[in-house]
Amino acid sequence: MHPKIQPLRRRLSIALWSLVTALSVAAGLASVVLWQHSYAMDEQRVSIRHGGHTLNGVLTIPKDGRKRHGLVVYVHGDGPVNATHDDGYKPQWEANAKAGYASLSWDKPGVEGAPGNWLDQSMDDRAEETTAAIAWARARPDIDGDRIGLWGASQAGWVLPKVAAKTPVSFVIAVSPAINWLRQGRYNLLAELRADGASASRTSAVIAKSDSTRRLLERHATFEEYVKAMRGDLDGMTADRWRFISKNYTADATRDLRALRGIPVLLALAGHDINVDTADTERIYRAVLDTGGALTAKRYPDATHSFLKQSIEQSDLKVTLTALFSPRSLFADGFLEDQRRFLKDLGRGSSATP
Repeated sequence: MHPKIQPLRRRLSIALWSLVTALSVAAGLASVVLWQHSYAMDEQRVSIRHGGHTLNGVLTIPKDGRKRHGLVVYVHGDGPVNATHDDGYKPQWEANAKAGYASLSWDKPGVEGAPGNWLDQSMDDRAEETTAAIAWARARPDIDGDRIGLWGASQAGWVLPKVAAKTPVSFVIAVSPAINWLRQGRYNLLAELRADGASASRTSAVIAKSDSTRRLLERHATFEEYVKAMRGDLDGMTADRWRFISKNYTADATRDLRALRGIPVLLALAGHDINVDTADTERIYRAVLDTGGALTAKRYPDATHSFLKQSIEQSDLKVTLTALFSPRSLFADGFLEDQRRFLKDLGRGSSATP
């Protein structure tokens, strides 16, 4: 045998087995991803007519063999959010399904090809949209119209009580909801400056710019006037966004919250929230709702505003890998389970305390 043949065969053999091993590992990882993204519920696309437009929605139904289910209607926070929140809602929908509840959500106007523009909406517009979705759900034979409630996060804090004032809801899950637009904006601004370690001079300059923006809003300034006043330093502001803020900057949920009196409310508050002053939120929710005895406030020390674990959200790589291989682990400890138990307890006629 030629002396070079045996080493060559050895190298080919090593390369072949390395390839087989790599393919096996890849197949194994793919199987894990598929398994982790298989949720215990049936999912279907639905269309909801509202105001001459169509809401492109997703309805998930528990796989428990029952003909009718209660329903959790999802109200998004700020931003161009699609029906599944890029699949981020699915672990929550699964928790709802385990409690015997269906879930309903839809693309915001202008998102994923949906008609309209979500930046054209006021909080009242969003409440009307949600009310229409509830009416659509009540007409379905597979939904129990007496067990329809709301889930909403952040900006949805201004929408949830408006919906409850328009149509009966049997419960509310409020996730770090905002109370007052201007107070929330200032809290977020200062929290981000502190997180960035901003100097005193930079902090003063940013606050001055914020105060100038408020004055422009109060006198109903146009976007062109805003651009001129900011001398081109728009910090991402667009004409659509300016119009949206102009419509909604006076939002305050305090008085509207009275519509939730007597309704079981789970108030979920994040321990690392730089967007919403959760202490202010809890204080006002307790002041308005505690008299009815139906409020349960729950704090999650390791949660950020998005209710991801802070240790994960701090790293884009950790977020990506966790979302791929263990999406349920993204959320703060206890958050999904508390939501499931809250819904389950409603069916038992309990106080719905997690």
